[in-house]
Amino acid sequence: MDAMIHARASEILRTIYGADATFREGQYEAIEATLTHHRTLVVQKTGWGKSLVYFVCTKLLRDQGQGVTMVVSPLLVLMENQLASAEAMGLHCAVLNSTTKDRRQEQLDAMRAGELDLVLITPETLFTDEVQAALPSIPIGLFVIDEAHCISDWGHDFRLEYTRLYRIIRQMPKTVPVLGTTATANDRVIADLKQQLGDDVYISRGELMRRSLSIQILPLSTSAERYAWILENVPRLPGSGIIYCLTQRDCDYLADFLQKNGIRAVAYHSGLEQTETNDAEQRLRENQIKVLVATIKLGMGYDKGDISFVIHYQQPSNIVAYYQQIGRAGRSIDRAYTFLMCGEEDRMIQEYFIETAFPSEQEARAVYDAVLSHAEEGITGRAVEGLVNIRKARVDKALMFLRNEEIIVKDGARYYPTLHPFRYDRAHYEAIKAVRYREQQQMRELVHTQGCLSRFVVNCLDDTTAEDCGICRNCLGYPEYPEHPGMDALRIAQTYLERLILPIEPRKQFPSKDFTGVFKIPVPNHEGLCLSKYGDPGYGMLVKQGKYGTPPGFCEELIGKSATVLRDVVRTHGITAVTCVPSLRSTIVADLAEALAQRLRLPFVQLLEKHGTRQQKDMENSYHQCRNAWRSFACIPDISMPARVILVDDIVDSRWTMTVCGYLLTQAGCESVFPFALADSSENRGNET
Repeated sequence: MDAMIHARASEILRTIYGADATFREGQYEAIEATLTHHRTLVVQKTGWGKSLVYFVCTKLLRDQGQGVTMVVSPLLVLMENQLASAEAMGLHCAVLNSTTKDRRQEQLDAMRAGELDLVLITPETLFTDEVQAALPSIPIGLFVIDEAHCISDWGHDFRLEYTRLYRIIRQMPKTVPVLGTTATANDRVIADLKQQLGDDVYISRGELMRRSLSIQILPLSTSAERYAWILENVPRLPGSGIIYCLTQRDCDYLADFLQKNGIRAVAYHSGLEQTETNDAEQRLRENQIKVLVATIKLGMGYDKGDISFVIHYQQPSNIVAYYQQIGRAGRSIDRAYTFLMCGEEDRMIQEYFIETAFPSEQEARAVYDAVLSHAEEGITGRAVEGLVNIRKARVDKALMFLRNEEIIVKDGARYYPTLHPFRYDRAHYEAIKAVRYREQQQMRELVHTQGCLSRFVVNCLDDTTAEDCGICRNCLGYPEYPEHPGMDALRIAQTYLERLILPIEPRKQFPSKDFTGVFKIPVPNHEGLCLSKYGDPGYGMLVKQGKYGTPPGFCEELIGKSATVLRDVVRTHGITAVTCVPSLRSTIVADLAEALAQRLRLPFVQLLEKHGTRQQKDMENSYHQCRNAWRSFACIPDISMPARVILVDDIVDSRWTMTVCGYLLTQAGCESVFPFALADSSENRGNET
């Protein structure tokens, strides 16, 4: 032990936390290793105090006149919590991320001048041209990678943009300490991180068992059962907590359901504005709400010590993510409750995330060829979409992948090929997918284990030191909370889900032909209505069965429900006729529209015709969807145009078909168009980026 470092570090700790404050087991050792060993990896459970290690190191280094500490942190919520903690220690700090663009140059100048002690920066901001240009002139005293498992492609939360961090580490002088911290790394991830951080890495690794957490498994297969259980039991749970969902859509609907039934709940996901998520975090922190219904956007770093329960509405994809998320609870209280709901739907969502983690070789090759075709002048990401029939999110992922592999480079808004040839390490990516599927299998084994649930979790994380927790459902031998909801709550949940109507948001502009600009639609469609999510239990499943039945056709229940929903529309908007999106392959949509017109006592008029082009479902991004819709439809010549119409389709996805058809109708003299569809098949996944 270095006596001088220990004395000064202990003095700093006591100044902040009081005269009796002492380091937790392993904390001081990690501080000393960072300052003397220069390459350190801290793998400790949530709530252990990993950020304290680099805060104290920063104080010590700044006392010695060393440069700024740069902390690469993946999430804005993580940054905000850390910023408050660091400033409480007397550190002069700044944040560099997407929300501070207007102050970026000022902050970079302050870093050069040595006026800042610690800077929190996202990896996306770190690799902007502006920051990369400034980096060589900034004296760095300590480089920290928070949530370091993100840089390992074997880690549960691997992020493509993190993979370039090891290059910065390798370029740094050996005298600059580098510290990685995480609570969620098993042996495989640790081995990979050791290789990336460099030789002779000091590992600080402690036991992972969280003694305050009680785990209970809830075998509830349907949405109605899960809604009902939450409605019935959340008011019984102490304090405030978090419900984790896999998709943004589930967050929105579940939060709305709870609000409508008197429970203070707020949705939280990356689809919301930053001001909304900031407000939600603050309201939870101040116990103004009972529950935050969140995606993994809240998965790392949110620090509220008295969270008393965590409910998983669906299973996470692996044990590591599960451990991290339940770790939000019980940090400063003796007992917290966690509940894991499970069913077949969860597996399908998890498999989607596994299969789409990397771009396919075909996607990567197509995007590379698009960049290569504009090697001299470069090409924008939007222009790439115009050349490849691939979803925008997949194009973005492929561009990031190619940049990380140094096959292409970005200069401003344009991409250029490098001298490196195209390569795709299929075997490596398939091996990672195989590991993901094995991790998914561990979640299924957790659900069925008869042993201690907490011990099973930490054993999967390669901590074999744990004993039985004594407080989980299996250790107790009985459930502390009911495993199934009552009939009254179930009826309330079923009624809500049956009445759930989705909006069809109107598109208000078209992309220009070269996809470099837009033009506004003079008379956009009204916000329309959609009866269900395609394939979901209830109406969504009835739509799927009707569309692909033998013979195809929609049942009386769907037609009757649709007519009921549309009667208010007819009355409110003064609808004068019903029309439909035409098809060359089937009369199923026309039959539906005619049946609805009859129920609504309105004329059915076929106003549009379809040409023999490719199916819209084969188009993957906005450019191709919009262009295909333009080529597919036209108004029937010389037809009398009604004033206000309902435009019927069976399934809506990109909304370009409805948008183009509505535009054609209004250009031909219709005053307003109100879209209606039986089901929405668009993807709305809830992972945070």
